[in-house]
Amino acid sequence: MFSLILPSTSKTMSNITGTPTRSSVGGRRADYSTAAGGFPVRLHVQSLLRKTPSSLKSPAKIMKHDEMGIVSAPERKLVKQSRVSNTRFSAAESTLAVNGKYQKLTDDLVAGGRLVQDGLVYRQNISVRSFEIGGDRKMSFGALLSHLQDTGLSHFIITGLLVDGFGSTREMSRNNLIWVLSTLNVVVDRYPTWTEVVEVDTWMYASGKNGQGRDWIIRDSKTGETLASATSVYVMMNRETRKLSKIAKEIWDELEPYLMDCECPIINKDGRKILKLDVTAADQRCTGLSPGWKDMDINQHVSNVKYIDWILESVPHSLMERYDLKAMTLEYKKECDMDSVLHSLSKRVSEGNTDSFSASKVVEFDHLLRLENGREILRGRTVWKLRDTNNCVNSYV
Repeated sequence: MFSLILPSTSKTMSNITGTPTRSSVGGRRADYSTAAGGFPVRLHVQSLLRKTPSSLKSPAKIMKHDEMGIVSAPERKLVKQSRVSNTRFSAAESTLAVNGKYQKLTDDLVAGGRLVQDGLVYRQNISVRSFEIGGDRKMSFGALLSHLQDTGLSHFIITGLLVDGFGSTREMSRNNLIWVLSTLNVVVDRYPTWTEVVEVDTWMYASGKNGQGRDWIIRDSKTGETLASATSVYVMMNRETRKLSKIAKEIWDELEPYLMDCECPIINKDGRKILKLDVTAADQRCTGLSPGWKDMDINQHVSNVKYIDWILESVPHSLMERYDLKAMTLEYKKECDMDSVLHSLSKRVSEGNTDSFSASKVVEFDHLLRLENGREILRGRTVWKLRDTNNCVNSYV
């Protein structure tokens, strides 16, 4: 379901409604400090779920209490079960109960993942690999987004919803419909480093009448520290006509048993509208960008991770050498295919000269991806925070 792209024109997408009422296990909310007019630069997660029974607390939190010797016997049993399942998930010998129905998993579908929180949250442990890191030994932003997409798809697989493509259900496949990404917000507190193991939680919920919301939390699997959080909205598009489509009742009926009853997404969205960047006012630009075959996904348009690469092409190298990307908001306007040629433009919107960043601890940019004919592909906003050089040295040691 996590292809990419498209017009975020429907006003219903901005109103998050908890349509399903199946479970009292609600969505999770977080607050963050702000910089440059309210854009999230740091996320402090307060609770995993809005209403979480003690028997369904996150294993990370229970383990912490267990070490203090204050957990009950049922909680200690849950901790033991969680630690066992955090190793390799043996699908050949295990089944999961979802709404009273037992579904057997296979190793070639979902390895290492499981459903928690009454079957509404998909959880998976991921080890940071050498090919996912940069020169500072930290996971790259692109690799982080790839894991968001992968765990979201694994959630569809483990629930039995996936029939075809990127998250297409039976009814979607029958009507030739696919999911496309409309908006994405990501906030990073700390990038995991090489060999670290992170725990990813993801869940979905109704977003207005014609949107599906999906949120993620990435934690340190040992300490429970929140490393990053993300929220997104997907809409439906006809595979043949490439036009947006309403979500029919039959499709909602397929999704409803697995939708979280959420009041709001995990990240409070930046209230400031991302205005179209004036081409003549751009500080940095990169032209002649064109996708290759390896940039296409199975829905025959450019993968959303590639858009991140193009955005960063127009960010000053002097900034990237000294700052970490801490937050990003993306609004997809139009899909991009093999014949597209794009321009990437950026403009610094926080105070200061674009050639000198020494006086600023936080720097903010607006971004625009457009076709050569001027049509918008994507609007974006990024927030960068001055890197702690002491921590950089320690990470190498």
